[in-house]
Amino acid sequence: MATDPQRDEARADSQDGTSQDGSSPQEHSRPQDSRPEEPQRNPVRRLFAPTPDAEKRTLADILRTETVGGVLVLVAAVLALLWANSPWGETYKTAAEFVPWPGGEFLGLDLNLKHWASDGLLAIFFFVVGLELKREFVVGELRNPRRAVLPVVAAVAGMIVPALFFFVIASTAGGDALRGWAIPTATDIAFALAVLAIVGKYLPSALRAFLLTLAVVDDLLAITVIAVFYTDDFHPLPLLGAVLPIVAFALLVRLRGPWWPVLLVLGVLAWGLVHESGVHATIAGVLLGFMVPVLGRGGSEPGPAEHLEHRWRPISAGVAVPLFALFAAGVSLGGGGIATAFADPVVPAVMAGLVLGKLVGIFGATFLMAKFTGAQLDANLSWWDLIGLSLLAGIGFTVSLLIGELAFGAGERGENVKVAVLLGSVLAALLASVVLGIRNRAHRGAQPNGAG
Repeated sequence: MATDPQRDEARADSQDGTSQDGSSPQEHSRPQDSRPEEPQRNPVRRLFAPTPDAEKRTLADILRTETVGGVLVLVAAVLALLWANSPWGETYKTAAEFVPWPGGEFLGLDLNLKHWASDGLLAIFFFVVGLELKREFVVGELRNPRRAVLPVVAAVAGMIVPALFFFVIASTAGGDALRGWAIPTATDIAFALAVLAIVGKYLPSALRAFLLTLAVVDDLLAITVIAVFYTDDFHPLPLLGAVLPIVAFALLVRLRGPWWPVLLVLGVLAWGLVHESGVHATIAGVLLGFMVPVLGRGGSEPGPAEHLEHRWRPISAGVAVPLFALFAAGVSLGGGGIATAFADPVVPAVMAGLVLGKLVGIFGATFLMAKFTGAQLDANLSWWDLIGLSLLAGIGFTVSLLIGELAFGAGERGENVKVAVLLGSVLAALLASVVLGIRNRAHRGAQPNGAG
């Protein structure tokens, strides 16, 4: 590297206590030359801190997989609706109710394909969620309390306010209608990211990071709700028995070697015991995900969690969730099906929770935090960006349908809930697309020559 002789000479003189012109530091600090120091200004607090480069790379990998997965889920949902409303609609019901293993009755595993998709395949989805949660708490946004407080508060408000909307509207129905209070509280990250990828190419990456972190916290809260409020027939002994394979999984996953067949057997065993306990079997996937180390032995390199997430996320996004959507989204809309569904107060309650509740909860919590803490948005962000993102969080497909099944089963009200979730999610996606599409054009115009 080239050096500047004058700068080096000045540095040497300063080290000797004299300046370049031969005068001492005291001569340069005469009273007439001194000026009162200006008070230091407090740094401006920002609602969305810059995302570290390592986190950006991880975020980009997740976004690519989840966006493709969201498209596949959308295709599966449309296929389910077309199949259920076609002249071959009965074959859809027959396929969903087919029991591939009748001999599993003694283990409680004589489940039809629909239940295998929701109880079995979704366990893979929740295993990946467990890995995401562990990574966020160890090296991600949730590691730093100052950075975590905003998405945590927004996610909590984004669940409480939709539940309140549901309570207010569904309370007129009486009976067991209030069992579905948690249906509009969930966000489908795959669908949301797919919409964001289509309409928000030029939106700041901070919005994507915020949406992903918010959705991870949302998943954690949804898992807790499922485990606590939707477990009717609880058997503690099988759940205690599940501790053994989970602990063995935790110990073995830390060892280097070709242990994956044993890990798979331990995971299936833990899943079976949790299923037998009466707790929804997908909780086993979350617990197993929490057991995987995020960092390697030295603490400076990625651990098994990154390897397992790269292996299982495509299976979750490309196979497990689309198959669940295929068997969960098929609802008959003909013969006055939609009009009949709207006669049930649960339907407008779910829709209002997804569209209005998420908007008021997430945007309201973010706005109030800014007012009470004095934090500001970055110069390249607008409150309209947050409004669009809050609407986008109202897409509550996968977990909302799962909670609807747990709350109401496969009866008439369960079918009505499917209609509500589908229509509410579509409405939220359309409104978010309009707002974010306008903001995307504004962000694109603000970039040099419109380049991304």
